[in-house]
Amino acid sequence: MTMADSHIPRRLRDRLILMGLLALLLLGLIGLIAGTGWQDLANQIARIKAWQIAALLGLSLVNYGFRALRWHVFARRLGLSISLSRNVLHFMGGFAMSVTPGRVGELVRMRWIARETGWSFERTAPLALLDRASDLAAMGVLLAIALSLSTTGIAGGVPVTLLALGAAFAATRPALLSTLAGSAFRLTGRWPRLCARLRGAARSLARFSNPALIAGATGLGLIGWLAEGVAFHLLLVWMGHDIGVASAVGIFLFATLAGGLTGAPGGVGGAEAAMIALLSLQGVPLAVSVPATAIIRLTTLWFAIAVGLVALPLAERLSRKEANALETR
Repeated sequence: MTMADSHIPRRLRDRLILMGLLALLLLGLIGLIAGTGWQDLANQIARIKAWQIAALLGLSLVNYGFRALRWHVFARRLGLSISLSRNVLHFMGGFAMSVTPGRVGELVRMRWIARETGWSFERTAPLALLDRASDLAAMGVLLAIALSLSTTGIAGGVPVTLLALGAAFAATRPALLSTLAGSAFRLTGRWPRLCARLRGAARSLARFSNPALIAGATGLGLIGWLAEGVAFHLLLVWMGHDIGVASAVGIFLFATLAGGLTGAPGGVGGAEAAMIALLSLQGVPLAVSVPATAIIRLTTLWFAIAVGLVALPLAERLSRKEANALETR
């Protein structure tokens, strides 16, 4: 059993946690809706047309597509001879596990790769690490730009930006990661195998140190996350509250990053609370901020999960087929 497989028996626990988070989020939304008035909320939702929802979903697909292309670039750089279509399928299928604690469920991608190529988790771990680091770098850069262009600052925006960029920097430094893994073992004396695997994965990052590769990967991430930020801006415009592109993008990215810092799966709860609070500071009434937050989260996070749930069984079936083919060779 690989490390990725070891997370599968926890599926029931993850589902229960997700259900609890959704219940709390639903209760919170009901409370906010009750305070703003059902009629006002209904009027705001009625402003959104079907084609506008389709446009929001299309911009989310732009995000997923560019990040999937980045995953393919990283996979080929690592030496995996997997086709673009299969890498995209792996990446999209991983979205189904986005709301597992710490998003560790997304490591199911490593299991599919292991089945299709025979590569161990240790050899493919840099993919997951680089993917997460590239997202943090792209979001950190975009947030910094948005903060500089926005007419109103976001309290805590600078620290969150620095944390994102710092984490991205650390995750792409093989020597630093190897040192941290070794120090963790020396200080705790625990998890020797895990620390050894982390040091091995860190050494594999050396092949990704090419500046052109990092710049290209960051560029793909910038386009992807900017698409979702622009989607949030368009949604607010359609709902009659244009706060400016920079402010809308900044609020969306800050809330997404802040939600992740809470440790909640998918940032559920924390991201929504931050988004509503920041919109309120921009003068957006709750009758608008609540439905706007709900709609953008449905068309980004939950749409990604829906896409993942469609792709996951296909990726699972094809990977099993490839594994059987490898065994018979």
